Amino acid sequence: MMATRLATAITTTPASMLRITKILLILTVALWGALSAIHNLLAWDGTLGAVRAATSMATFDGGPENWQATSSSMLVWAGAIFIVGAKLLTCLLCLVGGVNMWQARAHSQSAFDQAKKAALTGCAVATLMLFGGFIVIAETWFELWRSDAMRGPVLGSALRYGAMITLVGIFVGQSND
Repeated sequence: MMATRLATAITTTPASMLRITKILLILTVALWGALSAIHNLLAWDGTLGAVRAATSMATFDGGPENWQATSSSMLVWAGAIFIVGAKLLTCLLCLVGGVNMWQARAHSQSAFDQAKKAALTGCAVATLMLFGGFIVIAETWFELWRSDAMRGPVLGSALRYGAMITLVGIFVGQSND
């Protein structure tokens, strides 16, 4: 039944196909938020350890001696909670937005645009967390770019996820369908 409706919606018009694509991309962002938050929570000690490694600047020579290095437990916990909270909020907003978009898929352009608001907010939350938290704070303030151990796996992933989610947000935000 659902497959028949989806097939009908996709084959009806190019505009419907574009709307379905936007909905699926938003639901993919929601899935990213859920899976990555679950992984962070299931490996909570690893999450705290990664934030501690970044804030203490212990993963590269001379880092711990820098004036901005800190091992503050409160800061480590705040960073970890910020990361997981932003991912969960991204998931929730994109899930709500995806459902709203699905319900408005056959309506007017303005109704469909209105339905995108939660989804676009979810993309913005993820982008701000990945860019602000990982690139601005971890890479720039805590000089994570100097760490061979963290540069690729942490900063590379943040850049990749942030870029993809930003592109999804820009694409979904367009009113050309």
